[in-house]
Order: sequence, then structure tokens, then C-alpha cells
Amino acid sequence: MNPLQTTTSTFASTPPDASLLDLSEAPVRSQLARLRPELFARALRLTRSRSRADDLVQDTMLRALRFEHQFQGGSNLRAWVGRVLTSVFLSGYRSERRARRAFERLAVDPCAWTEPVAAPSPRSLSSSIERALAALPQSYREAVVMVDLEEQSYRDAAAQAGVPVGTIMSRLHRARKELARRLDEEAPREVAPRAA
Repeated sequence: MNPLQTTTSTFASTPPDASLLDLSEAPVRSQLARLRPELFARALRLTRSRSRADDLVQDTMLRALRFEHQFQGGSNLRAWVGRVLTSVFLSGYRSERRARRAFERLAVDPCAWTEPVAAPSPRSLSSSIERALAALPQSYREAVVMVDLEEQSYRDAAAQAGVPVGTIMSRLHRARKELARRLDEEAPREVAPRAA
């Protein structure tokens, strides 16, 4: 018998994503819905809008499901999903700022897309984010401001801070983790969303 035929028939008899079909084996899938009220309360504080908070929670849950294989079983799912929510929020914040600046420039000058981009203008953050950011050590706060808020590249931020690129990346990772922890501590544990 040809070994290739044996291998092919063995694979054909088992579904390719059998692990995804058994929801009882997936800790993220089985517990994510239970965390939705907490995620919504946290998202509402970040976005200050019920509809945007709903969108943020939806995107967070989708991202958590997409990357559930990275979740370490036995660790704190609430903290892990909280970091996912913070990451989704910051990514959306940056892309929203880029789009808004582009539209503002095009409204004034339709040929603006051919010109270099101007320096970003600061946008107000929610009070909980401002408090959490202010509580960070100076070097961590600078990394967040330069990379996440001012949208500088790692290389530019490192040059401005006078440190290697790896140091900026490390500081940013630790700062984001600390921000997520502080924002998670502020979140009320038992908050259910009100009916829209």
C-alpha cells in the first residue's frame, strides 16, 4: 500500500478544525460571554458613548476569539481580555485620528494627499485614561505618548528618548500592561449594561 494514500485517508477522516467544534474545551469561548458586562462598563468609560462601547466590546470579543490559542490556560482570563480591549481601543483611536486628519486636510485642500502629513493635534482622553497615564513612571508615559498618541515610529521615539528601539518597545509593552491593569482596577466588577 502506498504510504501517501494512508496519510491522505487518515486526514480525510478527521475534521481539520476539530478543536474549534468542542466549545467545552475552549476556556475563552466558554467564559467570554460572562465577562461582557464588565467589558461593556470599561469600554463605556473609554469611549464615553454607548454605541461606540458596544462596537469596542464586539471587536474585543472577536479579537479574543481569534487569538484564543494565545491564552494560557489557568491564567486570569479577565485580565487577558482587558488587555485585548485596551489594545483594540488604542488601535482604533490611532486609526480614527489618522482618518480624521486626512479628511480635514482634504476638506481644505483636495490635493493635500500629495503633501507631507502635518504633526498630529492632541485629542482629549477620558479622565480615567488620563489618571492611569499620569500614574505611570515617566519613561513609560513618554513611550505611550510618543508611540500611541503622537503616532511616532519606534525608531523615531527611540531617537527622541535617546535609547535603543528595543528599550522603547519594552517600555511600551510594560506601560500598556500597566495601563490595562489600572483601568481594570477602576472597572466595577458587577455592572450590567442598561437597555438601549
